[in-house]
Amino acid sequence: MNIHEYQAKQVLKGFGAPVAEGVAVTSVDQVEAAAKSLPGPLYVVKSQIHAGGRGKGKFKELPADAKGGVRLAFSVEEAVAHAKEMLGNTLVTAQTGDAGKQVNRLYIEDGADIERELYCSLLVDRAYGRIAFVVSTEGGMDIETVAHDTPEKIQNIVIDPSAGVTDADVAAITAAYGLTGAAAEDAKSLFPALYKAFVEKDMDMLEVNPLIVMKNGHLRVLDAKVSFDGNALFRHDDIKALRDETEEDAKEIEASKWDLAYVSLDGNIGCMVNGAGLAMATMDIIKLYGKEPANFCDVGGGAGKEKVAAAFKIITADPNVQGILVNIFGGIMKCDVIAEGVVAAVKEVGLKVPLVVRLEGTNAELGKKILNESGLTIKAADDLDDAAQKIVAAVG
Repeated sequence: MNIHEYQAKQVLKGFGAPVAEGVAVTSVDQVEAAAKSLPGPLYVVKSQIHAGGRGKGKFKELPADAKGGVRLAFSVEEAVAHAKEMLGNTLVTAQTGDAGKQVNRLYIEDGADIERELYCSLLVDRAYGRIAFVVSTEGGMDIETVAHDTPEKIQNIVIDPSAGVTDADVAAITAAYGLTGAAAEDAKSLFPALYKAFVEKDMDMLEVNPLIVMKNGHLRVLDAKVSFDGNALFRHDDIKALRDETEEDAKEIEASKWDLAYVSLDGNIGCMVNGAGLAMATMDIIKLYGKEPANFCDVGGGAGKEKVAAAFKIITADPNVQGILVNIFGGIMKCDVIAEGVVAAVKEVGLKVPLVVRLEGTNAELGKKILNESGLTIKAADDLDDAAQKIVAAVG
């Protein structure tokens, strides 16, 4: 689960991280009061969407030379003018895709005198099976370019979970950044605090970009991007309350209600599968034959008829879907249950696109019999290769 920058900063502030004062707003009418409540005279007006690259982003509704999704304002009036251009418009960044995301809220933040910009993130390093700090002296909007062109400027400091962030770890991070004076002192509390927040709140990723050294020598978290492990949200009601469903795909929200794993993609063939490995193989073979998956919906190992029907409805609700491939290998999941769910869903919502079904494993023959006797226009497939070829040909 992702949250907005202003929410991430509040979470980190609760662990002692230094952040600027700021106010979230959802309408232009709130901007003046928000800005006047801050020290000023420099304000930062930040679009709040679940995507990075906002500063370099462009608004669809504005001229190409208009400013991006993060803007400086040197007066309250300028902050209001920026808000009028940003709220309600669609911001396109490198992470949103061409569709962009509508800006429904802004964060009006007190400005900072920046001496240096650094990059800091925490994530699970799969190679070590431990949480690692990823640090670079090249913070700011071009970190992706740094990672691509000069990866040697990025360092990993892996943390021993039995010890937490030790003095030696802090010293290693401080040395990597070249921090001295007040910034080095701040590091002694900041980096353990970030690690504590990551662990205690079951984060998937914590990114501070940039982490700044201000002209007074102190550190500040200038931006924050945080995502959480959805499987751990049951023990974090405070984090669940931060969810903004307007930033999520409506189909993914509906899928979560049924405990379905659903991911929207950019193609035109919908995929119903059971198991992550089978999902990957199904999408790969669709691409092999020249088409792109529109989504995949994993019904898991123990779905019932109702859950399968819900999955089918979610897939067909995507207007980009021009064909559907159902690819089920029955182990715990029984093929006849899949067939019953598909038939029930089609009878309720109709079938307006080609449907190819490949069933193998437990009760596969019974499943095929249910589909064959349903009266529906369904193309059966003998194996995955046959299924992929048939759905690609049907979509054209």
